[in-house]
Amino acid sequence: MSYSFDIVGIAPVLQFFNHQQQVEARRDRSQAFLGSYCCTLDAFINATEAVHRKPDWDWDAIVSTIVAFWLSQEHDVRHWKRQFAAAQGEQNLIVARVVNYDSLRHEFETLFDD
Repeated sequence: MSYSFDIVGIAPVLQFFNHQQQVEARRDRSQAFLGSYCCTLDAFINATEAVHRKPDWDWDAIVSTIVAFWLSQEHDVRHWKRQFAAAQGEQNLIVARVVNYDSLRHEFETLFDD
């Protein structure tokens, strides 16, 4: 399986947890969102443990993908650290998305099934 990790934005804590409960109820979904109170590598790795209804994915490979992103996308990481620092006073989380490409491909293929 191959995975992707990307920081996608900043969200209020309540909005993020409502999303987790409503949208991420299926274990066979193609993506999962990670929320953290700080924009650090360790925080996002720890956030993998708090995924709601954790899909049956290779979470060690996902952690490797997160580390690879952190090492290769320094500009993006710095950008989101600045954005998150500016929004800190409002009970927000920094949000990232993990995508499972095999599951995403399957979702797209089922769109065309009759």
